[in-house]
Formats: sequence, structure tokens, C-alpha cells
Amino acid sequence: MNDHVAFDPEHERTRADTGDPATQGAVTRGRGTAARMRVSRRAIPRRVIGPTVTFAALAAALLLSRALWRSYMDAPWTRDATVRAYVVTMAPEVSGRIVRLDVKDDQFVHKGDLLMVIDPRDYRIAVTRNEALLRQASLAAQNSEREAQRREALTQLDAIALEQTQNYENTAQVEKAQALEAGAALQLARTNLARTRIRSTVNGWVTNLLAQANDFASVGENEISLINADSFWVDAYFEETQLGSINIGDRAIVRLMGYRSPVRGHVESISRGIDVPNAQPSVQGLATVNPIFTWVRLAQRIPVRIHIDSVPAGVTLVAGMTATVHILPRSRAAGRAER
Repeated sequence: MNDHVAFDPEHERTRADTGDPATQGAVTRGRGTAARMRVSRRAIPRRVIGPTVTFAALAAALLLSRALWRSYMDAPWTRDATVRAYVVTMAPEVSGRIVRLDVKDDQFVHKGDLLMVIDPRDYRIAVTRNEALLRQASLAAQNSEREAQRREALTQLDAIALEQTQNYENTAQVEKAQALEAGAALQLARTNLARTRIRSTVNGWVTNLLAQANDFASVGENEISLINADSFWVDAYFEETQLGSINIGDRAIVRLMGYRSPVRGHVESISRGIDVPNAQPSVQGLATVNPIFTWVRLAQRIPVRIHIDSVPAGVTLVAGMTATVHILPRSRAAGRAER
């Protein structure tokens, strides 16, 4: 019974070196078989791996594209958003030198806090003067009234002419009107005196303070600007193709560039108009229409106002900050709340 011996390339190579023709043929056949086996092992994986990798890449790309599309359309988001706040300008209603400045830049003030005082001396003098004028006019009016009453009694007795009585009555009315005018002047003087003490009308922060003590303040010129702490909101500019997925009341997640913790809010309103270049009138009042119309039409961005509901601890809101806004439709927001 013949034993089966495995083919040994090294052993056959040694036998082939002896010059035996049969041995050399066997070695040649063995080398051919080994080469075919190596080719077979290499060719089969390449034919399988190539299409498999291509199919897997296409499937992953389709799934990723679908996920991105749903995320973009079902949950609109934009990186074009800005934190906004109302700025209250404190302009004096009377002129004068600033004798007190009780605030500094970036200081938080409460509604009613004293900000600055304008020199009140001239206005106190005006109050005293108008008090004296009112007293004088009131006495004159009272005297004229008594004179008119006496003349009216004498007229009934035919002691004096009716014309003289009417003149005294007219004089009494004029004196009474002058007394009213003096009273109004006194009220204005007292109001101007009160206006020398400028107080905050909101809760907020003093910003960009340029006024200094001993500066001269003029009527209507801004001296102190306040950021209203109760007025912060976010303006998010969404493409018009996304407005169909945004509704009033939808929850919004606002991510500021400098903070990881998100600010939460909801859609308060959607702007109803933006500037249209074609609607600008010409010198003759006609519409100015651009004659060039490109094939690629860019979607306009519409402002969406986001009301801020909660601000995480440690997050400082600053008007003008850049933000990214994600809108959660009501169905998705309800699902996230349940989880």
C-alpha cells in the first residue's frame, strides 16, 4: 500500500539539483500547482470585497443623506442668529453741568436708581421766582374780583354806569387768567427741578459710559445707555424653504458660541417682511427692476424671533452674540419631553 507524501518544495528542489529528469518534472508540476493556489486565494477576495465595499459606501451615503435631509427639514436649524436686547438711552430733559455721577460702566442698576444729577441751583431759583409770581398774580386776581363784585352791586343801585362795571369784570377775568398762567409756570419750574435728578427707567446694565462729572449736559443728547435686562431675545434668520416647518410656539434650542450649555426658548413670531431691492422707487417714482435674472436662485433669509425661556447658570447674555438655533417641531419636542 503506497503512502501519500505531502509535496515539499525544498525537498524536491534538492532532488532536482541531482539532475533526475523525473524529479525535475515533478518539481515543475508542484510549482505550478502552488502558484495557481496563490492566484486563486488572491483573486477570489478581490472580486468579493470590491463590490461589497462599494455597496456599503453607497448605502451609508444614502442613509446619511436621508438623515441630514430629515434633520434639516423636519428640525430646521441655522447658524445665522444673533442675541438682541433693547437699549434705553437716558438723555437729560434739562441742560446743566453734571454735579453727580453715581454709576460706572457695566454696572447693573435697578429701576428707579439715581444715575446722575445736573446742577439744580438755577432750577431752584426758577421755582422760587415762579412761586412769588403766582402769589402776586393770585392777590391781584382776588383784588380784581372784589372790585368787580362791588361795582356790580353799585350798578344795581344805579350808582355807576354799566360800562364801568363790565370793565372791572373784564379786568378780574384777566387777572384770574394771569394767576393760572403763573401756576402753570410754577409747575413747569418744579418739573424741571425734578428732571435734574436722572433715574433709571429699567433694570439693566450701564454700557459704553462716556459721561463724566463736571461735563455739560445738553437737552436731548444721550449721556447714559442702558441694556434692558428684561428684554433679551434671539433673532434667527432662517431660509425661506424652512419656514414651512416652523410654527409659533415651537420649542427652540439656542447654542451660543462661547458656552456648551444651551439656552432654551420658543418661537415667538415670524417676520412678515424684508427689504426687496426691486421695490425701491426711482427718481420718477417707478420701480427699479434688475434686468439680470440668474438661474441659481438663493433662498431669502427671514427673521424668526425666539423668546428666551431659561438661561443656564453661568451663561452671560450679551446683545450681539452669535448663536446657532435649532427648532424642535411640536411632535419631536413632545417625544423628547417624554424621554
